[in-house]
Amino acid sequence: MENFALEIRNISQRINQMKDSISTEEATKTALIMPFFQMLGYDVFNPAEFTPEYIADVGIKKGEKVDYAIMNQGIPTILIEAKSIKERLTKHDSQLFRYFGTTNAKFAILTNGDVYRFYTDLETPNVMDSVPFFEITLSAIKDSDIKELQKFKKQEFNVDTILSTAEELKYLNAIKDQLKTISETPSDDFIKMLIQDSYQGIKTQAVIDKFRPIVQKSFNQFINESLNEKLKNVISGEQESTIDSMERNVENQETTETQNDIPIPKSIETTQEEIEGYATVKVLLGSAIDKNRIFYRDNASYFNILIDDSNRKWICRLHLNSVNNKYITLRDEPNIRNKINHVYEIEDFKDRLIKIVEDLIKPKIKSE
Repeated sequence: MENFALEIRNISQRINQMKDSISTEEATKTALIMPFFQMLGYDVFNPAEFTPEYIADVGIKKGEKVDYAIMNQGIPTILIEAKSIKERLTKHDSQLFRYFGTTNAKFAILTNGDVYRFYTDLETPNVMDSVPFFEITLSAIKDSDIKELQKFKKQEFNVDTILSTAEELKYLNAIKDQLKTISETPSDDFIKMLIQDSYQGIKTQAVIDKFRPIVQKSFNQFINESLNEKLKNVISGEQESTIDSMERNVENQETTETQNDIPIPKSIETTQEEIEGYATVKVLLGSAIDKNRIFYRDNASYFNILIDDSNRKWICRLHLNSVNNKYITLRDEPNIRNKINHVYEIEDFKDRLIKIVEDLIKPKIKSE
């Protein structure tokens, strides 16, 4: 898993570096799409395994071709329709839809080299679903995406295994998208439902608009409080609360500060969201390092999380002060800001955070 995750992140970095210089569909195929499937273990230069311009006749139309087909003993298992990285994919699934019904393939992929949409036929046999069951953006890949993507590696590919989880994955992602929309822009009906018992007056539009920011705040506080409760339960053996533990770490900072480290300016206000981010990282790293070695420092432009209270051993940096633009920067890719919408999405980077910590403490372990 670790090697595969590293390969995926290399592809992700490649996309971020090259996407502005790629302008055509052919360049997208050569520079991004073929290397991606090669990384999944397919021989992209063997037409018997990775067939370009696969013929998928549609009705009376002959010679219709899909860009690629991944073959197994002469039978297509995955159809791939490729577009330029400059193109959005919203209008191109109908073309792939036509091809899907004329072949024996169980999966279809629509991609522009960065976004990959995975389709199957969950709703009607041999008819491609209108909604993908899985979608990833490689330039902003998440750890949870990597786990699902690994199922499509050649040596692990199994139709039944993927289909058994495809339906759950499809609806899981759809519900997550709905929850995100509700948290950002709750609908009038949703607001009416929530205030039904607490507000007895007439639910006019003015009343709904008045409650909208309150509902947004309540929804996000509920999520954050649920996360905090989860964090407290996960930290086994700790008798004090998460907040007490963090306050003690702040006190320890004053006594362990080294000459080369810079103290936190007292004028900077550390927010509750930053504290929650710190607690999340601390719990995620519990299996890799003693939690008492993890500290934080609040700077004017970012919130730093580090080992042994040393700026030279920083793990990640949180950028949470903007309402709509929240990011996490990880040490292994210090120039890339990974967008997050909520603090709990830091969990998506667990594997990378653990790897970073292991690399940081490895020299010390060797010297002992």
